[in-house]
Amino acid sequence: MGATLSLTASVDLGDRVRRIVAFNTYDFADGAKRGNLLARVVVGGIRAPLIGPVFARVDNEQVFKGVMGGGMHDPSQLPDHYLDELRRVGRRPGYPTVARAIFRNLESLIAARERYARISAPVTLVYGDEDWSRPSDRQANIDSVPGARDLVLRQTGHFAALERPEEVARILLEDGPRRRP
Repeated sequence: MGATLSLTASVDLGDRVRRIVAFNTYDFADGAKRGNLLARVVVGGIRAPLIGPVFARVDNEQVFKGVMGGGMHDPSQLPDHYLDELRRVGRRPGYPTVARAIFRNLESLIAARERYARISAPVTLVYGDEDWSRPSDRQANIDSVPGARDLVLRQTGHFAALERPEEVARILLEDGPRRRP
């Protein structure tokens, strides 16, 4: 969701933004529910009326690992210490309410695309070839962002920084700060 926030915020921030490198932009219907059957059930449950708050509070290590693994090309790259930290944060007071609100308002991320045409900073859109987004979702973003450059990371899911940290670092460093043309 950070990629979508960066792209849309850049419109308001204007010249204060020098460049944007957006990894696996999450601005399409269903999002994490596309990861696997478990993710569909859990995210659908979190979004559901009445039972949503219950689903948002479930703290089962194996379920969480299964849902997160749906965003990976190679789920074995999902470190236990990372999952432990995410679960620790998820147990903070109020977090289930926030998580549920985010999942229930995903349509606002889709609506954010209309702002992309007003982006003035140079943009690089990076997608894992096994990201939750579909080729049509990716192409819609490429077409929406003026002058966007696009890259695809092979054998990579949604969590590129976990699966391909060296490649993510290379892209960020190679892309370097650019000036507007």
